[in-house]
Amino acid sequence: MTIEWLYADTPVREDDVRDAGKTLGVVFPEDYVECAAKNNGADVEPYLFDVGNTTKSFGTLLMYDEDDSEYIIKIFHDYKDTLPKGLIPFAFDPAGNLICFDYEDRTENPIIVFWEHEGAEEKEVLISHEGLTEEEAEKVARENVFYVADTFTDFLNKLHD
Repeated sequence: MTIEWLYADTPVREDDVRDAGKTLGVVFPEDYVECAAKNNGADVEPYLFDVGNTTKSFGTLLMYDEDDSEYIIKIFHDYKDTLPKGLIPFAFDPAGNLICFDYEDRTENPIIVFWEHEGAEEKEVLISHEGLTEEEAEKVARENVFYVADTFTDFLNKLHD
């Protein structure tokens, strides 16, 4: 199946994508770097993918324009108190959930996961109000994370109508 990227913003340099990764403390996979630079902020067709027995929708790639509300570093900082450690978002779904790289226990070759914001609480709230330890709060935060694919390319190959 052919993937078509739609409504992309102005392309950026691959080094801009890599530099954003460095700012976030990770090395983005090269297949993603090439795609994100060319298709900055784009939608994709087909846009459906499966998470377990559920079909989800790809919304848009996050942006590499610092002034945009969907700038990848801004989105990371908006969600970092709720996201489990090691998750770096790279796309939204239409409902505001995030499609992320999961670097937990790996510094390279992150897997692709779907993070559902429904019912997710800030880890500090879980610690201060629920009396959980940091480790327990992290475990609760991971309950909203669902495996999608081993690599970015595998993820793109799983997109369907």
